[in-house]
Amino acid sequence: MLVPLTRQSIEQIVPIIATGPQYAHYWGKWSDFLRRLFISIIALTAAWLIGNLFGPGGLTIKLIFDIIAGLYWLWGPVYWASVRNNTYRRLPYGGFWRGRVFDAFVTEELIGEEERVNKRGELEIIENRQRCINLEIGDQTGFSAIVRAPLKRIHKSIRPGMVAEALLMSRDPDLGDINQLSDVHLPQLDQWIGEYPVLRRDIFQQVSGELGGGKEPRPKPSRYSNNVIRRRKTR
Repeated sequence: MLVPLTRQSIEQIVPIIATGPQYAHYWGKWSDFLRRLFISIIALTAAWLIGNLFGPGGLTIKLIFDIIAGLYWLWGPVYWASVRNNTYRRLPYGGFWRGRVFDAFVTEELIGEEERVNKRGELEIIENRQRCINLEIGDQTGFSAIVRAPLKRIHKSIRPGMVAEALLMSRDPDLGDINQLSDVHLPQLDQWIGEYPVLRRDIFQQVSGELGGGKEPRPKPSRYSNNVIRRRKTR
């Protein structure tokens, strides 16, 4: 089923400022932290050089810039998560979707490449790959999509036929053409699958509960809508 949500509900479910899981996602690994720290150092150095050129004038502005640049390693994840959230929030229409897991399979995905010099002094490219869980989800209207996430041990419990829930976003007021798909919630396992934690999970689960969360997907009247809308596949 697909139940259209009000704009107010969408803005509550997809936050404008990063949540804890979103901040953790963009905090990344040790190498990501070092990259942000390096950018902070470069920005502070540039500010110091510019300050020397212009003398003591504008000390207040320089101090503010120094604080912002010097703490980029800390606030950077908030900024990038907010930018990511905006790709969902700028779409005007959305709906709560409930369907099923059609299939679950594992793939190896290329996540980056590194250049290294081997023992013979030759430059070679090393591919960094990551094992991922892929869920094919869909419903009886013909909608289907694949959601991917890094593979974890807890994913062994996922089985075809389980209930899957997500937020679908669209530019179409009838939600006939889906432009964005959020991370997917499996209520029977209380697991979330996706590359990025888009949703305010507590609010999303509250909406799910109002619509009979975790039960057999079927149209159900609610304060949001009582229409099931047919839609095409995601892009």
